[in-house]
Amino acid sequence: MDKQVKFGAVDLTVLVLYLVGVVAFGLYMGWRQRQRSRTGEGYFLAGHSLSWFTIGLALFSTNISALHLVSLAQQGYINGLVYGNFEWMAAFTLIALAFFFAPFYIKTRVPTLPDFLERRYGRGCRDFLAVISILNAIFLHIGFSLYAGALILHALFGINVWVSVITITVLTGLYAAVGGLTAVVMTESVGTVVLLAGSFLITLFGVIKCGGLGETWRLIGEAGKHFPAATTSVLRPAGDPSGMPWFAMMLGYPVISIWYWCADQTIVQRVLGAKSENDARNGALFAGFIKILPVFVFVLPGLIYLGLTYQHPVAKTDEVYATMIQDLLPLGLRGVIAAALLAALMGPISGSLNSMATLFSYDLYRRVRPQASERETIHVGRIATAFGIVLAIVWTPLVANFKTIFDGIVMLLCFIAPPVSTVFFWGVFWKGASYRGAMATLWGGFVLCLTTFLLFYAPADWAKALGCADWLNLLTWFDDRVVKGYYINYMVMSFVLFVICSIILHVVSRLRPDAPSAEREALTWAHPLDALKGDAWPGIGNYRVLAGVLFGTMVALYVIFR
Repeated sequence: MDKQVKFGAVDLTVLVLYLVGVVAFGLYMGWRQRQRSRTGEGYFLAGHSLSWFTIGLALFSTNISALHLVSLAQQGYINGLVYGNFEWMAAFTLIALAFFFAPFYIKTRVPTLPDFLERRYGRGCRDFLAVISILNAIFLHIGFSLYAGALILHALFGINVWVSVITITVLTGLYAAVGGLTAVVMTESVGTVVLLAGSFLITLFGVIKCGGLGETWRLIGEAGKHFPAATTSVLRPAGDPSGMPWFAMMLGYPVISIWYWCADQTIVQRVLGAKSENDARNGALFAGFIKILPVFVFVLPGLIYLGLTYQHPVAKTDEVYATMIQDLLPLGLRGVIAAALLAALMGPISGSLNSMATLFSYDLYRRVRPQASERETIHVGRIATAFGIVLAIVWTPLVANFKTIFDGIVMLLCFIAPPVSTVFFWGVFWKGASYRGAMATLWGGFVLCLTTFLLFYAPADWAKALGCADWLNLLTWFDDRVVKGYYINYMVMSFVLFVICSIILHVVSRLRPDAPSAEREALTWAHPLDALKGDAWPGIGNYRVLAGVLFGTMVALYVIFR
């Protein structure tokens, strides 16, 4: 990215104040809660003190990274609102989290999701998920966020990519390591407000520059005549230029979202720190309501900017976000956007570092040293945080080999999610799912998914970057003779893999069932409607009411933007 944005003294002042302020605030929150943070539960789970409001903001902030701001604006410019499905469909999964998963997590008071999987199935499942979750935190949540953030900071300020990566990671890791989950969620909450406010400004000034809402929609319509993929429809037919038809979204998204929103420690750790079951439920639903906004403040601005520039389109679409800041915002407000970008960069990284430290300390280290003290466990978690930072920095260059950053992270999720989503989904809905069935699914599904990804979907440049010339030649030969003409959308492939994993789980579970266990059966719904019978707050705070309002709102939005 070569486009560099001009900043005034006010912009730079706002940016520096935010950066210093958020690090200082994180350290202060860690110091304020120093008594609580001396225990593992206090450090890693905020002492089960998080309210629904904080949980909702933190869930959103951990999910939204700099790559969302940059990539969703790019996708809006290229493909219109179709990639907004990745935001809106999350609301339905967050309803599932609130109804079907969160109650079990809170009742068992598990510190990690691998711990929950051990209670439902057995120790081997815990070990598998712990390792996969740690790698996921490092390579997906941190690695992709770092790369996207470094690119945009280079575009905005001309800062060397490696300087950006190392500086932001060290500053974020500082308060994440010192303050634990309390510092992380409090800074994430502040970051969410800044992020949404800054992103709203781009949408607002884009509409103003178009000449109002009516003229904005007219210009978008004109742009659609020249760029057929750039429309306001979120449900596209087969063969759409965006490459993301409605059936691919409907089949593949539930698979990756069960893993991402209901079984990924990095995301769900905020729910595990809830002070009550209703806080956990309503926090997830609150995040679902916030997820309505990104389509209008992240994706739509890219489409609006296409309406303004379709006669002379941006040559390098990865510069769209930086170009929008330069062309749409006056001096004095660009610093707010830069602060929003830092919020989007630091939030996911701090959350991922904390969850990785939790997983390593509880699920791996304490298995080797069950007698480890609370202080020793926290110390090991901080060391794991530093090690994770180094691995993420080393991995970052390989991210550049995907077609787009957002496309890369979604593709990888499609081949990580199926086996884990399978054991979690059937684990809470089918009492017959056995330990041996789960282990066969996790390991067999992992091998199947990895093989499918490497043979059919992995960027060929990875082989060059890793020095695997022979492997590259083999894959090129395989692609030319077998794959050409038989490519399956990776979202659809994720669903196919989920079905295969489900078959493995059912077959092995019936052949090798578990002995009856009251503890395991207590972690499975006897009937899905039983999830509606839990205690709820009165009035609008009733999770059943909130879920109904959220579900109805999402259906209405899909009807309007179909």
